[in-house]
Amino acid sequence: MTRLIALLLIAGTAALAGCNTVSGAGQDISKGGQAISNSAEEHK
Repeated sequence: MTRLIALLLIAGTAALAGCNTVSGAGQDISKGGQAISNSAEEHK
């Protein structure tokens, strides 16, 4: 029973860490897109 609880805790932690990584990558890509849009507007 203790092993099962430990395994579930480890799996839950890994899942949360994965979600944070994907979220952070999405925010970085969004900021990059905004910078490109701003640059294009400045050079019109």
